[in-house]
Amino acid sequence: MTKNPVEILNNPFLNKGTAFTDEERQSLGLVGLLPPYVQTLDEQVTQTYAQFQTKTSDLEKRIFLMEIFNENRVLFYKLFSQHVVEFMPIVYDPTIADTIENYSELFIQSQNAVFLSIDDPDSMEASLKNAADGRDIRLIVVTDAEGILGIGDWGTNGVDISVGKLMVYTAAAGIDPSQVMPVVLDVGTNNQDLLKDPLYLGNRHERVTGDRYYDFVDKFVQTAETLFPKLYLHFEDFGRSNAANILNKYKDQITTFNDDIQGTGIIVLAGILGALNISKEKMTDQVYMSFGAGTAGAGITKRIYDEFLQQGLSAEEAKKHFYLVDKQGLLFDDDPTLTPEQKPFARSRSEFANASELTNLEAAVKAVHPTILVGTSTQPGTFTEAIVKEMAAHTARPIIFPLSNPTKLAEAKAEDLIKWTDGKALVATGIPAADVTYNGVSYQIGQANNALVYPGLGLGVIASTAKVLNDEMISKAAHSLGGIVDGDKPGAAVLPPVSKLDQFSYTVAKAVAQSAVDQKLNKETIADVDQAIKATKWEPKY
Repeated sequence: MTKNPVEILNNPFLNKGTAFTDEERQSLGLVGLLPPYVQTLDEQVTQTYAQFQTKTSDLEKRIFLMEIFNENRVLFYKLFSQHVVEFMPIVYDPTIADTIENYSELFIQSQNAVFLSIDDPDSMEASLKNAADGRDIRLIVVTDAEGILGIGDWGTNGVDISVGKLMVYTAAAGIDPSQVMPVVLDVGTNNQDLLKDPLYLGNRHERVTGDRYYDFVDKFVQTAETLFPKLYLHFEDFGRSNAANILNKYKDQITTFNDDIQGTGIIVLAGILGALNISKEKMTDQVYMSFGAGTAGAGITKRIYDEFLQQGLSAEEAKKHFYLVDKQGLLFDDDPTLTPEQKPFARSRSEFANASELTNLEAAVKAVHPTILVGTSTQPGTFTEAIVKEMAAHTARPIIFPLSNPTKLAEAKAEDLIKWTDGKALVATGIPAADVTYNGVSYQIGQANNALVYPGLGLGVIASTAKVLNDEMISKAAHSLGGIVDGDKPGAAVLPPVSKLDQFSYTVAKAVAQSAVDQKLNKETIADVDQAIKATKWEPKY
């Protein structure tokens, strides 16, 4: 269908702004609608970055970048590709938390997102078709926004997490932005501040739960799969009571992924593999403790446990290496509040002479002597000097990952962890951390940023036309990342840097796609995995 000139200028997938050539201006009816000088994409990038630099706060910078995103996708992604490290915390975590909290107040336009209301399920198919506008949708990131980052339930405001996640998919792995769709399932919110906010744009009732909720999710999955037969469906920031249920229901039927359960697990596994590259220790000798046993904490633990199995341990032997600590302390198997994901890793009280005293992290660390401590608790400062020194007293190179974000929720600062362990700790954080100089050595701090893995994973799945994403493909992704670390360099980071995101995304994509083909999971014939990935990748150019 032919678009009129105004539609072209207002369509971010078609608009080139001042870069439309004289010939294009003539043929598309754009003569007189733009200033006469024809800019190159590089000139637009230089000009736009100069405008970006005048913004004084991260929130202002993000709002400005969203304006560019709304107007011209090629320009946005070309700019992003040249400033990945600078833009990642602006476009995504942690600045995105501010825009989610203020989404309704700051609302300008929908950014091609789809808003599906549980109060109007009959319009679902029409809504998805309207948003696709004839585009070949290959990737959807969907959220119900019950468990956003470390900030909880944000209802329809949480759609920004889907928008932001898809930006990273394109910037890091070259997923074609015209083939993606952000979706929010608005099932209500239990956030009383939102319900009372006269500007809130979502459904103003408490969250719908139970069968009606699951039927709505199922209707969405079936409708999206029917409309978009080559779809890779990414679930993001669902609440702890629903996330695993949804993943378990669909993971063997369709090509799907839950970043909170699986993505964080992959990146933590990659970080541990990188740390063991440095310490020269064996994975199966480690004792793993998770502080925080919600969706992310339990999901990460399961991923690491699966790796122990793949390295030859029996289920019974592997489970002896894992401990979960939550707000009630060390999790025991007689606790009636345990979730299905926590139960496999709960311990028996008979293992400890002082089981009744293990009600906090410090007591648990003293009793267990973990070699790996991973924090997903959103409890700031809980990896105290006493706890870290206790851990370091019993293992030569403690692996400590305070992953909670945004910054204000981190369990510890990288600088303190290096100092308290006399430079022995192998550290990854959930947010970007500056190098730490200690005793003349510059310690690079790995960022356990899911962006190092999920974009490449998606590219590999899409390029390989995989029917499902299984544990074997996920393990190959983690190993491809963990193997990049230079284990002999003093102060080396346990994970590769975000600055080389595009390169590592390709590494991950290749490992995942090759695994899919080796397992004969590809729907279409793939003669050459490398070629299939190159043919799938999109580049920001006119």
